[in-house]
Parts: sequence; structure tokens; C-alpha cells
Amino acid sequence: MANSYTQIYIHYIFAVKGRKNFLHPENNEELQKYITGLVKNRKSKMLQINNVTDHLHMFVGLNPTYSVSKFIQEIKAISSGFINKKNWTEDDFYWQEGYGGFSYSRSQIDNVVNYIKNQREHHKKKTFREEYLGFLKKFEVDYDERYLFEFYD
Repeated sequence: MANSYTQIYIHYIFAVKGRKNFLHPENNEELQKYITGLVKNRKSKMLQINNVTDHLHMFVGLNPTYSVSKFIQEIKAISSGFINKKNWTEDDFYWQEGYGGFSYSRSQIDNVVNYIKNQREHHKKKTFREEYLGFLKKFEVDYDERYLFEFYD
């Protein structure tokens, strides 16, 4: 009997609802470990995760039993519940609707990992809006401005 083999690498980007600065640096390590556990529980592999105060990047080797959208829907729902349970914010915490999901080949893994590791440096030069629109243009994704994240910068 033949087996199935896959190689699916997805760079996810998602933002805090209202682009509030709710992802405080003192909680980053615990949040990232928790989300990494969610990824592992879905038989996928976290290649890199990092966040700034209002959005998060993660690069995942995705298990093919999950669709790109179902996977991130579960990660966002469960992690927002975790953040609320921890009472890390004064208001209820939610992720914004939607996400960016960009696929890469194996040869690009190191570049994507390094990009995500250096988020704080990137955002000294570029706003989240510039960064996200750059991804959409780079990957030639057709989009409607009305349905993008809420940008306040």
C-alpha cells in the first residue's frame, strides 16, 4: 500500500481586533509556547513564531489533513480564549477576522524563519499596513481594500 507524502509550508499573519496593542512583551514567550502547542496538537510543525503588540506571524509545516483556513480558524479561536482566561487585557481579547496565509517552498524556509524572528526590526522601518500589502503584492493576491485588516498607522 502506498503512503501519502506532503510538504506544505504556510506563513500566517493575523492581527488583534481593533489593532489594539494587547500582545504585551512580558506575555510573548507564554503565548508563543501555547500557540506552538496548538500547532503540535494538530500534527503540524511550528517553524517560527513571533509577534509585536498588535499582530502575530507564524510559519508552519502544515499537516495535510487540515485546510489552510480551518487550521488558522482553530488556532485563533483557542488562543483568544487562552488570552482571555489569562486576563492579559482589560477588555475582552479577539483576533480580527481574516488572516494572511502565504505558501513557501522548502528552499525558502531559512529566509522566512529569519524574517519572522526579526519582526521588531522590520517594524522600525515599515508599518504593519506596508508589510501586509507588500505580501499581497509579492504573492500577486487580488484583494479588496474594504476587506483588509483594520489599519490605523
